[in-house]
Amino acid sequence: MDLTDTGTVVTLIAGVAMLTGILGVVIPVLPGLLLCWLAVLLWAILGEVGGGRWVVLALATVVAIAGTVVKYLWPGRRLKSTGVPTSSIFAGGVLGIVGFFVVPVVGLVLGFVLGLWLAERVRLGPGQAWPSSRQALAAVGLSLLVEFAAALGIAVIWVFGLVAA
Repeated sequence: MDLTDTGTVVTLIAGVAMLTGILGVVIPVLPGLLLCWLAVLLWAILGEVGGGRWVVLALATVVAIAGTVVKYLWPGRRLKSTGVPTSSIFAGGVLGIVGFFVVPVVGLVLGFVLGLWLAERVRLGPGQAWPSSRQALAAVGLSLLVEFAAALGIAVIWVFGLVAA
């Protein structure tokens, strides 16, 4: 591997950005799906590969857009069907942000769960707060799973583009 070759360096940077993007889906501090798509964009524009790079970029763009749309629509419908109001999700988000600064990395998730549960406890009472919160967490987990699948899809498309180039 010749690191003085521009194409190799661009491919390595794109690979690191792709890996960071995939991790960014799981660690919700980084914009994971966007990073994966930007890695392919960087590789397509600056990489020294054939014309197939534009096909790879187009496919990655389709997967990124579809993943983003599905990420918001499908779990959102599940949330609406459970009856969890937006205010409870918002409370979870606010406490998640606070938790991120109090307890790095895991504080975001812990704060979100606690904020959601507290908002539901105020709204529904102690007996119904946890079942309602669990349904909302399942919808959020579905959103994360959809984004993770899209990020992995972009990575697979990119790897096939690397092999084909």
